[in-house]
Amino acid sequence: MKAFGILLATTALVMPASALAQSDAADAQPAGTDASEIIVTAVARGQNKLDSSVSVSSLSAEAIQQSAPRSVAEIFRNIPGIRSESSGGEGNANIAVRGLPVASGGAKFLQLQEDGLPVLEYGDITFGNADIFLRADFNVQRVEAIRGGSASTFASNSPGGVINLISKTGETEGGAIQASAGIDYSDYRLDVDYGGKLADDLRFHIGGFYRQGTGPRAAGYDGNKGGQVKVNITKDFAGGYIRFYGKYLNDRAIGYLPSPVRVTGSNSDPKYSNISGFSINQDTLHSRYITRNVTLDGNNNPVVDDIRDGQHPVVKSFGLESQVEIADGWQVTERFRYSDVSGRFISNFPANVDSATSIAAAMGGVGATLSYANGPEAGQAIANPSALNGNGLLAQIVVFDTKLNSLNNVTNDIRLTRDFDMGSGKLGLTVGFYKSRQTVDTEWLWTSLLSDVVGGGKAALVNVRSAGGQLVTQDGVYGYGASYFGGCCRRSYNVDYNTNAPFASLSWTSDKLTLDGSIRYDFGDASGSIAGADLGGGRVGTISRDINGDGLISNAETRVSVIPLTSPAPVNYDFNYWSYSLGANYRLTPDLALFARYSRGGRANADRLLFGPAVSTVDGHLVDDNAAVDIVKQAEGGVKYRTGGLALYATAFWARTEEQNFEATTQRFVDRKYRAYGLELEGSYRAGIFSLTAGGTWTKSKIVSDALTPAVVGNVPRRQAEFVFQATPQVDVGPVTVGANVIGTTSSYAQDSDQLKLPGYTTVNAFLQYRPIERVQLSLNANNLFNVKGFTEAEEGAIPANGIVRARSINGRTISAAVRVGF
Repeated sequence: MKAFGILLATTALVMPASALAQSDAADAQPAGTDASEIIVTAVARGQNKLDSSVSVSSLSAEAIQQSAPRSVAEIFRNIPGIRSESSGGEGNANIAVRGLPVASGGAKFLQLQEDGLPVLEYGDITFGNADIFLRADFNVQRVEAIRGGSASTFASNSPGGVINLISKTGETEGGAIQASAGIDYSDYRLDVDYGGKLADDLRFHIGGFYRQGTGPRAAGYDGNKGGQVKVNITKDFAGGYIRFYGKYLNDRAIGYLPSPVRVTGSNSDPKYSNISGFSINQDTLHSRYITRNVTLDGNNNPVVDDIRDGQHPVVKSFGLESQVEIADGWQVTERFRYSDVSGRFISNFPANVDSATSIAAAMGGVGATLSYANGPEAGQAIANPSALNGNGLLAQIVVFDTKLNSLNNVTNDIRLTRDFDMGSGKLGLTVGFYKSRQTVDTEWLWTSLLSDVVGGGKAALVNVRSAGGQLVTQDGVYGYGASYFGGCCRRSYNVDYNTNAPFASLSWTSDKLTLDGSIRYDFGDASGSIAGADLGGGRVGTISRDINGDGLISNAETRVSVIPLTSPAPVNYDFNYWSYSLGANYRLTPDLALFARYSRGGRANADRLLFGPAVSTVDGHLVDDNAAVDIVKQAEGGVKYRTGGLALYATAFWARTEEQNFEATTQRFVDRKYRAYGLELEGSYRAGIFSLTAGGTWTKSKIVSDALTPAVVGNVPRRQAEFVFQATPQVDVGPVTVGANVIGTTSSYAQDSDQLKLPGYTTVNAFLQYRPIERVQLSLNANNLFNVKGFTEAEEGAIPANGIVRARSINGRTISAAVRVGF
């Protein structure tokens, strides 16, 4: 497998020569270079790949479409060095880079950007991961990603790297409209974009999409519904340009959380198989009969939320970008964006899946009975629980109902650059200042349900009655809170995070040698308040309350979670850290270069630090000053080669990472350090009708210290595979293009205890395109053509006695067809 990965080399599709979103190609491109080789993400200025001492890859819009992604996380799987666990639906993916850990969720050490500014300042806000608010459509010109390197000094809170979605800006006249539909699943989508000149010095681009359908899994209702519109207009003038842009996103998509799967064999050699009546990669614990979440809102008033909202991002943003040449060769680049971000995350999480008889006895005592609370068989007794749906299982579900009142953010990046001739070389100077304000205003309004386990969107709620006839549940509700978690987690957050960062860089370039160094100082503060029973100090979070208004207090109504609104805890602390990066690149020949770099970067911890021991609930200050920031130190070095139709890049890397975090599903805090090293390979080759882009990343990672769970020291971090790879062979014959996008990974451990393994897997995404006449394209795409089960995470660290593991798999096979017309 390792030899196969080394043979592959890494994905890096060459993008077409076109506009750069962060700076126009004419402004950024050194003389004699190809615009397709200019990188603009997380660097001081646009720079040729072979002259840079950073690892960067890009994916063209065409390559993205061919790989048939069902989410942006599936796009990111094609970037070398990136581990993108694309099993959560349209968002909520866990994304890591080069062995850096995923101790909780989201993308902690990796920043997701649109046009050079972050989607959210923090990529791992609980239930507000940055990818939830990001959609790829015809507006995207290319995706550019930098791993390690100068990401530490040219972006805040992103020492692992930056992935940047770069937009079209109307430099190329024209556009396209595409209608697509699922063949073996329900999904209907319309994409459209158009750009061009309004005048000789004025251009624009507008585009977006709308879609509706069940989605890639059988939920029993339209789980995906919504769309996006983006627009920009650019005014060119002598010495620069100014661009204004806006975005409106309002979309709903199911957030797929772990589901039950049967595991036999041993922890080291497990065999994963579907539970009878439930497919782990094509079904979900969502149902047409489980759509209402009866709970209390953030002010403790009764409310009914719609589980069909799923991941519901609402984003209204506008911004500007400008580059201006001023006196004596100085150039100013300004980027600003304000984003009004809100919505909801609501999905069903199985706190426990076990036999119906065991759960009935645990909830209602010996002799407890079961009956359906809703659905086609509402009120009917379940006479033979052990044969229920052919699997005899029930799921104790906690509805992760989180209201995202505001994740608003405002960001500004301004920088001043100039080149100075220095005899045989050129000295480049960049100084700048970055400012952001990120709000985290959310409410956790969880409820506990009991459901049967059946696929096809047909699951129904179940009631439990004691042997004496007393109802333990109420209409399938066990408690109006996270009762299966001990009543925890009724929370509210209202905190603002301010980040300020002056930065500077110097670079010296001669005919063959490039040296550069950069430094950044991030400082800021967190202020606001939080409220919840988790805070302790006499705060009461569980009461009895008549939720249905019948004048009686049922058993379930004795388990009602409330937010202690009158006793919030303050948040009031500062943070600061230094980042630096030093690099060198030497061109041995015009086609061959060597590079090396050492960097130190940091990541300020945000909402996941709260409700834990690091922040005082009395005055909001830090109990542990070291908890505010996690530092990443990393070194890398490699070789770059490009000639004709062949490009090869190899990078060896090493990283040491601090990590303090909190995971909502396990209610577990983490305080540890990691070490990782490995080799990253990428390349592309074209000869006649055949082309190949491919890559592989080999990583050795381990936990080197742990303040809370020392038993895991020396273990491989959970879900960290030793080798991941991707390859896209393609053949173009006249009007026909056929190919496949292959994604694979070796096995990994489900948890840090290094017991239960998640098997390795390889998926194939096939594509066929036919262009019968000019400007018309017919396409057929198959995502996960062979319907592979690919497990990205599991809640259990070892096979339990009942053999049921709660895990997330990638989606099963989905085939779509599309008609595209260019104009």
